[in-house]
Amino acid sequence: MSKGILHHEVGDQVDLFMLIKSSTKGTASNGKPFLSIVFQDQTGEIEAKLWDASDEDEKMYCAEKIVKILGDVQNYRGRTQLRLKQIRPASSTDTVTISDFLATAPVSKEEMMDKITQYIFEMKNANIQRITRHLLKKYQNAFFEYPAATKNHHEFVSGLAYHVVSMLDLAKAIAGLYPSLDKDLLYAGIMLHDLGKVMELSGPISTSYTVEGNLIGHISIMVNEIGKAAEELSINGEEIMVLKHLVLSHHGKAEWGSPKPPLIKEAEILHYIDNIDAKMNMLDRALERVKPGEFTERVFALDNRSFYKPTFHK
Repeated sequence: MSKGILHHEVGDQVDLFMLIKSSTKGTASNGKPFLSIVFQDQTGEIEAKLWDASDEDEKMYCAEKIVKILGDVQNYRGRTQLRLKQIRPASSTDTVTISDFLATAPVSKEEMMDKITQYIFEMKNANIQRITRHLLKKYQNAFFEYPAATKNHHEFVSGLAYHVVSMLDLAKAIAGLYPSLDKDLLYAGIMLHDLGKVMELSGPISTSYTVEGNLIGHISIMVNEIGKAAEELSINGEEIMVLKHLVLSHHGKAEWGSPKPPLIKEAEILHYIDNIDAKMNMLDRALERVKPGEFTERVFALDNRSFYKPTFHK
């Protein structure tokens, strides 16, 4: 397979199969319709405009369709864009499948499952362990397939589970340094904090928000799920309320989407661990796109900063 879109530079001509991640209709200044299309492959994504788009084009070039494109990589306002010369739908003789274009977690599902099972096994509080095991089992398939977001961080197949596994390893290291932390609570909070995303998001391909996601959101969804699980398992200890609080407060502040600020020590630490892992993922992805001695594109979720890659970095 030819090199991915991420490895092409401004000035390159590309002739590639790509998956349409999203396609949005707009109207140009001359009144004619166009499509803003985001193409993706396993390395990344790039946006292009299809000018004078017909209704037929709109149907043909929609999300989740594989296409063959020919065009030039350009710089537009500091971002790379594709100037389309040709586009056609892939045909049955092209031998390409959607999975060829999906970025996935760098660790296998089996490995992540084993790790999470081990962390649950280490829990000593029976109520916390039962609730966590019950909810992860209930949503197991989606949990190991879904991304953690539509954009910004871990937006790839199995990104949600990878985010959780990375956070668990971070929590284990931190709890080793601060033994007063309740590991059971911290591990359970990490496993459950984003589990509502399996209902908030549409799935691993061309991910968008569901109606429930838009109207209720993953935090409230998960608080309800913890309540339901507690009833089903006849658990009524204080652990239930505390676990709900960890989910409610993990975004840290009201303006970041948290209904409550962290008011329990493990909730505060959960918020930092979540933030560290999400930001590291964003930074790594932005920096892998540039050479040493260059600045990245502005990263919206990191206060719109551009980050510099030192020349001595390999």
